[in-house]
Amino acid sequence: MALKAAKVADDKKGHRVIVLDLRSVTDIADYFVICSGDSDTHTRAISDHIVEELKKQNEKCWHREGYHYGEWILLDYGNVVIHVFEDISREFYDLERLWGDAEIIVGEITSNFRNE
Repeated sequence: MALKAAKVADDKKGHRVIVLDLRSVTDIADYFVICSGDSDTHTRAISDHIVEELKKQNEKCWHREGYHYGEWILLDYGNVVIHVFEDISREFYDLERLWGDAEIIVGEITSNFRNE
């Protein structure tokens, strides 16, 4: 599911898309998907697209936060948590550094998916 969400974010022109494997670091989730959008409109479009596409695979978003403002939208699928940031918020919160012990499963995948 994490890889599917990353691909869907890329399809909607999300950038700096990564997937972190948190299983050896914490019990709060197995994976984080982190990506950026250019504006609050873009982050909402990315998150809407992820929710729609994962719903087609019968995956339910249990909780969504930050949608109204769009600076940092969190989509909680239980074992997979998806973070869609505006660039400035992503730099400020710097989840990649905060979870630096996590393995990067897919790093900066933008161009990888477009070639499939």
